[in-house]
Amino acid sequence: MPSPRSGRARRPDLRALRAALPEPVRAVVTGYERHLGLERGLSAHTVRAYVGDAVSLLGFVVDGGGALADLDLARLRAWLAAQQTGGASRTTLARRAASARTFTAWARRTGVLATDPGGRLAAPRAHRTLPGVLRAGQAGEVMQASAAGAEQRDPVALRDRAIVELLYATGIRVSELCGLDVGGADFSRRVVTVLGKGAKERVVPFGVPAAAALADWIDEGRPKIVAESGGDGTEPALFLGVRGKRVDPRAVRRVVHEAVTAVPGALDMGPHGLRHSAATHLLEGGADLRSVQELLGHATLATTQLYTHVTVDRLKAIHDRAHPRA
Repeated sequence: MPSPRSGRARRPDLRALRAALPEPVRAVVTGYERHLGLERGLSAHTVRAYVGDAVSLLGFVVDGGGALADLDLARLRAWLAAQQTGGASRTTLARRAASARTFTAWARRTGVLATDPGGRLAAPRAHRTLPGVLRAGQAGEVMQASAAGAEQRDPVALRDRAIVELLYATGIRVSELCGLDVGGADFSRRVVTVLGKGAKERVVPFGVPAAAALADWIDEGRPKIVAESGGDGTEPALFLGVRGKRVDPRAVRRVVHEAVTAVPGALDMGPHGLRHSAATHLLEGGADLRSVQELLGHATLATTQLYTHVTVDRLKAIHDRAHPRA
């Protein structure tokens, strides 16, 4: 039965497909995986995605009676066509084409392939869309709701308030928040040092409300969690789960969901929605694109420019409602 999510096809069992590849091809996949993780320093999630695409591509070639050396532009195009027939969206096709180009470029550099067929591979341009964002007033209400929940000084509520405040104040990714250690927060300068994509470190500022929420969590909430969980105090993570270990991204998503849905009329969203909201509100407040790019840790300015469409669309909607000649 196809996936209920629109435009998303069910992928084959890539683990089984990898195991079924000829041993020399599996060795190539292992070498590629090592390159992505150790040499390029990509996250485990990104490595899995890239390797999965390479396994899918190589499995397609092998199933078609070809060998690794037979991988050419025609087979790359046939693989993408099969993905499209299976229901893959334009965005997915664009991502898998880019992933295939990464693999063939590496294979050419390492001598696995004599040429790089991926250099000539084109794919449909992905639809670059952003999820809805909170209005600035709604974001304030979310923070107030989170603060109200922490009034009883429950340690988990103190943690949740600090999580929501810091995510919105900084616009950092959920993985970056979960990876923070206690020493990563500098209260004298009001900044956090995060490790972003590609193991790139950056320093991101936060405001007074986030600083207050963090201080309450570190001084009061975190020690209680450590004591109640029977921990020895050696866990370096800034944010802890109820068992005293580093908080899980799923728990953070649940925290944000509960905080946002407490505000009537607010769009339901997770940490990424708060990140989008923070970026949009920065631009609406007059921040320049380059500064927002640095804060968010975007590799290219083109990614940050997506947020200008949100602000322009909002201005147009206001104009349509308010201007007598609209």
